[in-house]
Amino acid sequence: MYQSTQRIIKNKVGLLNLAEELSNVSRACKIMGFSRDTFYRYKTAVEEGGVEALFDKSRRQPNLKNRTDEATENAIVA
Repeated sequence: MYQSTQRIIKNKVGLLNLAEELSNVSRACKIMGFSRDTFYRYKTAVEEGGVEALFDKSRRQPNLKNRTDEATENAIVA
């Protein structure tokens, strides 16, 4: 049984717990409104990285073109 207090991943953890409780992945997915593919992705993520792996990861790359050079930044901060 997995536990999380983070509201963001409660549905994901709830799906995993329900499938474990019912011993039926298909029924749990139908009840929660997820696909079985999604269930198995969540399950793999938890097995590899724990419950923390269920958090959404930002895929944005930082735009370094907008940064000023370090010398200018240090002069302004000083």
